[in-house]
Amino acid sequence: MKVVILAGGLGTRISEESHLKPKPMISIGEQPILWHIMKYYSHFGFHDFIICCGYKGYVIKEYFADYYLHCSDVTFDFSAENKMIIHENVAEPWRVTLVDTGLYAQTGARVKRIQKYIENEPFMLTYGDGVSDVDLNQLLTTHRKTGAVATLTAIQPGSRFGVLELDESKEKIIKFREKSKEDGGWVNGGFMVMNPEVFQYLHDDDSCILEQAPLETLAKEGNLGIYKHHGYWQCMDTQRDRHFLQSHWNDGSAPWKVW
Repeated sequence: MKVVILAGGLGTRISEESHLKPKPMISIGEQPILWHIMKYYSHFGFHDFIICCGYKGYVIKEYFADYYLHCSDVTFDFSAENKMIIHENVAEPWRVTLVDTGLYAQTGARVKRIQKYIENEPFMLTYGDGVSDVDLNQLLTTHRKTGAVATLTAIQPGSRFGVLELDESKEKIIKFREKSKEDGGWVNGGFMVMNPEVFQYLHDDDSCILEQAPLETLAKEGNLGIYKHHGYWQCMDTQRDRHFLQSHWNDGSAPWKVW
């Protein structure tokens, strides 16, 4: 199953660093948060990634173009044949497709533009700026059980995120409201599973926002499933968030580090 990662936004709320690189390339430890997300999915056996690039997407492309070299010990021998010798090389079991989905495209448009790489199969979808210890196998099981077109992971982080109204008996979301000021509700934490039918709800215009009309419509139709996650979840919207994640990594308590 392919994993689609949204990594094309401007990252304006963490502009201290995003003026130099896309937000998914801002580091936690010595690796970008995008790498942490991919390592987490890979731990569960998901190794095929499609990354939706946009703002400064060339930084992401250059990172993966040189990944093998950066993760290996290297000798540059200029004395004779001017050759490079790789030692102690490290390789990930990854297949990474990098797609330019536009500089100003919203999330729905970015997903629509990678449709041809999905091959009419279910796929996972997440944001390139958040980590969690969500059980991806249970998420997939829940998605298959409910028969929904899309299933998202619901969390309870606080009132600044959108609110979901649930039908507990059917494990379905009946109403989706993004950026509500209500508090105490379950909200969209990303880490989604989608069937290819979801592309029928998306359009290629830059203005298509996944979290608005597409998910709202799916919810009204009873086609938006939910997987409740009670564990760790943290996005990286600001420098404060980054320092918080960095502190977990530095003291060895990062809940998402399962590899």
